[in-house]
Amino acid sequence: MLHNDELESWDRETFFHPSTHLADFARGDQPQRVIKTGRGVRITDRDGNSFLDAFAGLYCVNVGYGRSEIAEAIAEQARELAYYHAYVGHGTEASITLAKMILDRAPPGMSKVYFGLGGSDANTTNVKLVWYYNNVLGRPEKKKIISRWRGYHGSGLVNGSLTGLKLFHDQFDLPLDRFLHTEAPYYFRRTDLDQTEEQFVAHCVSELQALIAREGADTIAAFIGEPALGTGGLVPPPAGYWPAIQAVLDEHDILLIADEVVTGFGRLGAMFGSDFYGMRPDIITIAKGLTSAYAPLSGSIVGDRVWAVLERGCDRFGPFGHGWTYSAHPLGAAAGVANLKLIDELDLVRNAGDVGAYLKRALQDAVGGHANVGEVRGEGLLCAVEFVADRGDRVFFSPDRAVGPRVNAALLARGVIARAMPQGDILGFAPPFVLTRADADEIAGKLADAVAEILGPSGS
Repeated sequence: MLHNDELESWDRETFFHPSTHLADFARGDQPQRVIKTGRGVRITDRDGNSFLDAFAGLYCVNVGYGRSEIAEAIAEQARELAYYHAYVGHGTEASITLAKMILDRAPPGMSKVYFGLGGSDANTTNVKLVWYYNNVLGRPEKKKIISRWRGYHGSGLVNGSLTGLKLFHDQFDLPLDRFLHTEAPYYFRRTDLDQTEEQFVAHCVSELQALIAREGADTIAAFIGEPALGTGGLVPPPAGYWPAIQAVLDEHDILLIADEVVTGFGRLGAMFGSDFYGMRPDIITIAKGLTSAYAPLSGSIVGDRVWAVLERGCDRFGPFGHGWTYSAHPLGAAAGVANLKLIDELDLVRNAGDVGAYLKRALQDAVGGHANVGEVRGEGLLCAVEFVADRGDRVFFSPDRAVGPRVNAALLARGVIARAMPQGDILGFAPPFVLTRADADEIAGKLADAVAEILGPSGS
């Protein structure tokens, strides 16, 4: 389609795109796409090409595209009051209502909600909360945070240090001091192929205990983890992992931060991944599913025991010295209220669980028998297919073959958007919660064709 404007050239000349090969894009060697409209699980670019978005943007458009209810809620709020800050006890009807709605849905033992704009700033807030908490308790040395390799918690300085992926560390002088990493609960990539899941969980616990012993429990403030790994590979934890980790944290008086940016508000077929896996978090990070990305908003849900110490700290030190200009922004809060109402009214948490299980089976049936498919895994609407050079001996492809990105490109050419995940040949699927079984069949069928194109009908 011809366009009588300069949008494409402006894009390459002026727009600094995240997670992009900057030189290739500027030179015109990387494709560009200008997205125009969206409806349900499908988006359309301005050339008229339609795609089934099997990754919900960045795992975030949970209620689907084109929801007029949320758009109208944002518009109504903008007409009434587009902005006011949340400092010194100020609030709006939308922000107060949303905080109540979140706590009504949160796991037991949660007390208050602090609002930000994105998951990255929420995790920065969480680190500051943990450090403040230990200062109030007179434990200035208890400040280190343990994350997991392959965990994703943001790409800034503090939150990027929490992240455990090379792409977000190399060339950025990360991680900073005070941030430690331990074994990822990634059973498929265990080094000992003979380990059972139970033995692998024991190994993860042993690695955590050894790290705590080396550093000193009196220096470890918190452990942060996604209920199921997201960007690190879309990996549900092995059975029994979280109760075993929780026991270690309890033993050493270490807080648990559950990063539910991806899993919060229904993606696993439960309102929160913490409930699904039996976690007992002290702080929960929320963002993407809070507004289904119709407006930027994040949150830190603070548990009872942390909140009690924050109150003590303010009685001692005065007002809490942390805040963002756009904390609890009324437009984001209005979007959040409308979004959570839709999730309830349309029974989307149940649909995520039911259709998610169907999607996983469909992917397994479509490509699970292929010689170069090592694993089809998932929980709810969070699924992945991992490719290997040799399934029998679990030999991985050389990174320079870029098998995951090539399969992803072949799938995109067939009108389905997935995501090639970093540090492996892994194709991720995290569709909107309005996905139907017919949509799932389309994804699986086109994936089978894409895999056959790149790796052959039975294997390379």
